[in-house]
Amino acid sequence: MQRNWYVVDGTNQTVGRMCAKIAAILRGKNKAYYTPHVDTGDYIVVINCEKVVFTGKKLDQKVYDTYSGYPGGRKEETAANLQRRRPEVVIERAVKGMLPKNRLGRKMYKKLYVYAGAEHPHIAQQPKELKFNSELSKQL
Repeated sequence: MQRNWYVVDGTNQTVGRMCAKIAAILRGKNKAYYTPHVDTGDYIVVINCEKVVFTGKKLDQKVYDTYSGYPGGRKEETAANLQRRRPEVVIERAVKGMLPKNRLGRKMYKKLYVYAGAEHPHIAQQPKELKFNSELSKQL
């Protein structure tokens, strides 16, 4: 099985729409030999994730929860604050929520690499640039 490497530039991309397409590629749905119980997906490198956009008022209204496991250990953080503090987590959590919740989904999730800036250490894999347009949307 051949796995390709793709680079996605998150500049001015809507978070949910971009992550849905990334999740489909991680699962392998863009390939003719897609099988639901086999990991046939490709590797994805997301750059410039601090420049992604939310639609509507989600930047101020969307809340991310974390829980430490201890009593009183629940913390809430708005999307604006999380994107300012750790922009990679916004993309990672969105894509992870769109993958299967089992061993196969965890294996697929490991093929996602997210970076806040334009630099990434995966140059040696010669990743192809992946642009989301109407042509790719029809294919998925």
